[in-house]
Amino acid sequence: MARARRKRTWKRRLIHLALWIAIAAAAAFALVRFAQAWTPSRDHYPVQGLSVSSTNGSIAWKTVKAHGADFAYLRTSSGATRRDPAFAANLEGAHAAGLRYGPAHEFSLCSLASDQATLFISTVPRESAMLPAVVRLHFTPRCPRRPTRAAVLSELNTFLNLIEAHMGKPALIRVSPDFEQIYNISGGINRTLWLEGNVFSPNYAGRPWVMWTASDFHRIEGIAQAVEWDVVRP
Repeated sequence: MARARRKRTWKRRLIHLALWIAIAAAAAFALVRFAQAWTPSRDHYPVQGLSVSSTNGSIAWKTVKAHGADFAYLRTSSGATRRDPAFAANLEGAHAAGLRYGPAHEFSLCSLASDQATLFISTVPRESAMLPAVVRLHFTPRCPRRPTRAAVLSELNTFLNLIEAHMGKPALIRVSPDFEQIYNISGGINRTLWLEGNVFSPNYAGRPWVMWTASDFHRIEGIAQAVEWDVVRP
């Protein structure tokens, strides 16, 4: 009898444990889905869009626009040698869908600014309707170099001057928290700032931002993979 009671007790405990595990898994799944669907309030940030590259795969641009994207930034190039293989298709798709779009370059500390500008200029068509170019500054495993701040600011100015002459308008600077901490780009380059920070509005630069990457795991209809979701300060 005692053995039977112990067996029933353990069985009930196992059932309760399984129920709690199921509840926790469902809650975690719901939380992930909520986070993937979340965007900042349109009341505070009426203009919102996304950043994409070849890593996002094929994109149904008209579907993307129908589900709330007002603009798209398309990765164009990285460093001095890597063109994004999806740039041309994304450019055509965003244009056909009626989205505003602009080019984004991943700046490398391991390549000369002039060589990077040559790649960018040879990749991006000159269109007056295109949004200003974005230069993204962040550290990557491909480039371990850490030049002095003076060298970085000098090279960055060279790159900006060359691509801005091509685009016909000032570029934006998108700088990551760790890059800004080391090089204080906001205090050395007078360009519109684009900052990063999931969910929480960033404040790590020395002056106000105009663009903010509010999520790098957003899911939107028309794209199979998560995208970076960006907002514009009114």
